[in-house]
Amino acid sequence: MDTQIRGLHHVTAMTSSAEKNYRFFTDILGLRMIKKTVNQDDIETYHLYFTDDSGAPGTDMTFFDFPQIPKGSKGTNSISRTGFRVPTDASLTFWAQRFSEKEVAHGEIKERFGKKYLEFQDYDDQWFQLVSDEKNNGVAGGTPWKNSNVPAEHAIFGLGPTIVTVAKFEHLKLVLENLLGFKETAAEESLHQFEVGEGGNGATILVDDQPDMIPAQEGYGNVHHLALRVADDDALRDWIEKINALEFPNSGFVDRFYFQSEYFLAAPNVLFELATDGPGFLQDETYDHAGEILSLPPHLQSKREEIEEYVRPFDTSDANKKRK
Repeated sequence: MDTQIRGLHHVTAMTSSAEKNYRFFTDILGLRMIKKTVNQDDIETYHLYFTDDSGAPGTDMTFFDFPQIPKGSKGTNSISRTGFRVPTDASLTFWAQRFSEKEVAHGEIKERFGKKYLEFQDYDDQWFQLVSDEKNNGVAGGTPWKNSNVPAEHAIFGLGPTIVTVAKFEHLKLVLENLLGFKETAAEESLHQFEVGEGGNGATILVDDQPDMIPAQEGYGNVHHLALRVADDDALRDWIEKINALEFPNSGFVDRFYFQSEYFLAAPNVLFELATDGPGFLQDETYDHAGEILSLPPHLQSKREEIEEYVRPFDTSDANKKRK
């Protein structure tokens, strides 16, 4: 049985506006919204999934739109910056120009751990970075969305190195290395690079050691959790046994229909998830029409009328239209 962690699966964050979120990720970042559904633990909340063309694991950034939550604050003990992969160093120049044209806040192109990167943020002050794959080896990326307005040679095609900021570095280091099988492969100043499985940008977590920083406060503009890939149900159940044996607070087995998962606290206020690669997002919708309407997993279908009263409608009928 293959139980090795395969890399990054998805990152789930919180937004102040599902509508703005949809436009930012599809029109500006060029990702596909493959699923418009609700938070299965809070059916009054939209849950939007943005992926590559096919919804491949490791390409997925998702958002909760919790009604009336406050804005989050930055700080330690948080998943502080989500990474995305782009093909080359030249892609970063393309994106810096695009962000300037689209009035998206961004920094300068820099280098870290031998790879070029570009930091940027959205309308909620959600922190992201683009990392060049030019000098990358390891886990393969996905396929750019065919209806994107971003040229394929510069398109985002997967999750990349994502930063977790913690007050107790040695604790998270033990979890990553001794439990999850990551290896520390480099360090620069307060940042420590950990890779798992085949390694590379799609299997990297950067841990920022910040013992004196104030703790982050949860809210929109911040990340909710980080998910790591496992092969299948059998591998997931094996991991649940390991995590239970170590008495980590955890959710146990959870069937999300699109994948199966388990959640556990890897460090104070840092929520990790283990999620299976399948069965995927196209079980209940076709490739050509995914994301156009509110999709509900089978166990919530009987509550559709109730759910549609809770969540404000917003139009995603153009989810599969070519972006201009």
